Amino acid sequence: MLEGKTVIVTGAAKGIGRAVALAFAEKGANIVLNYRSNLPSELPGEIEQYGVQCLPVCADVSVFEQAKHLIDEAAGRFQSVDVLVNNAGITRDTLLLRMGEEDYDAVMNTNMKGTFNTTRHVIGLMLKQRSGAIINLSSVVGEVGNVGQANYAASKAAVIGFTKATAKEVAARGVTCNAIAPGFIETDMTAALSDKIREQMQGMIPLKKFGAADDVAKTAVFLAENRYITGQVVNVDGGMVM
Repeated sequence: MLEGKTVIVTGAAKGIGRAVALAFAEKGANIVLNYRSNLPSELPGEIEQYGVQCLPVCADVSVFEQAKHLIDEAAGRFQSVDVLVNNAGITRDTLLLRMGEEDYDAVMNTNMKGTFNTTRHVIGLMLKQRSGAIINLSSVVGEVGNVGQANYAASKAAVIGFTKATAKEVAARGVTCNAIAPGFIETDMTAALSDKIREQMQGMIPLKKFGAADDVAKTAVFLAENRYITGQVVNVDGGMVM
C-alpha cells in the first residue's frame, strides 16, 4: 500500500525520526529526510538499500519559509506527498520558576509551530490529491504533564488539539490526521539516566520496560496505511497513562 509513495519525516537524523524513516522505506516508500543541522552520512544509504529513493533536505521547520522549502523540494522531486510525519522536536527542561521566555519560545516554535508550518504547506497538495496521511508526534507528557516540562507539555498538548482540528477539516477529501503519544522510549537521553532513575521510571510503566523507537515507527506505518482512522491519539507508552 505504501510502495512508491512519498513520505516526509521531519527531525529524521536520529532516534524516533530515523526509525520512522527506515520503517517506511522497508515498506517501499520513497523518503524525504528532513534535518536541521547534521545528518548521519550513512542514513541515506541505509534507506536506499530497500530499493527506494531518498532525498535529504536541510530545513528548520520552525521557520515558515524553510518548512515551505522542504515541502516544495519533496513535491518537485516526487510530484506528490503522500505521508507527512511531524517528528521534529526539542526539549528545554527546567522548573517553571526558572524557565526563561527563550526556553518556552524555542520549544513551542519547533514542536508546535513546526508542526503547523509543514502541515500548512503540504495540505493543499493532499487536498488536491484527495488522499494523504498526516502523523504528528505528541507525547504522554502532553496528556498528563510532567515536572520541569511546562513548555514541552504545553507544546505537545497543543499538537493534540491541532491534530483533531485538522482531521475534521480535511476528512472530506480523504486525508487523515492522527497523533502518536510516546511514553518512555529508549533514546540517547534515557540511556544517560542512572540505574536508580531508570528503575523508578520503569516502575511507572505496567509493562515494566521502556519502549523502542521501532515501536513508534510501526505505529506510524499503521496509521499511514489505515484509511479509516483519523483524529486519534495513539499512546505508545507500555500502559503508563491508562
